[in-house]
Amino acid sequence: QVQLVESGGGLVQAGGSLTLSCVVSGSDKSINPMAWYRQTPGNERELVAHIAGGGSTTYVDSVKGRFTISRDSAKNTMYLQMNSLKPEDTAVYYCKAANFRGVGYWGKGTLVTVSS
Repeated sequence: QVQLVESGGGLVQAGGSLTLSCVVSGSDKSINPMAWYRQTPGNERELVAHIAGGGSTTYVDSVKGRFTISRDSAKNTMYLQMNSLKPEDTAVYYCKAANFRGVGYWGKGTLVTVSS
């Protein structure tokens, strides 16, 4: 069984910062956390940031320069450092991991609310 547990969400004022964490556990040792997504009510889940096996990163244009994705493989933990937060960043943020076969797993999400 695989578990992804996100934490670090909360309420913050515009311009503030939050750091999200995603801890992956389970019997499948090939699982790698790889991406953060976010979703607002009535909208599709949006890819926010991705980190490849070699460490290269990509971001959606709206968060470039403000968000940083990173991973600590020894702890099987992935992070999303979010700076200069804007009200439009308000969403439920989800962590996604995949195993070597490309089978994806999701966490239950953590809510980020940015007040103006």
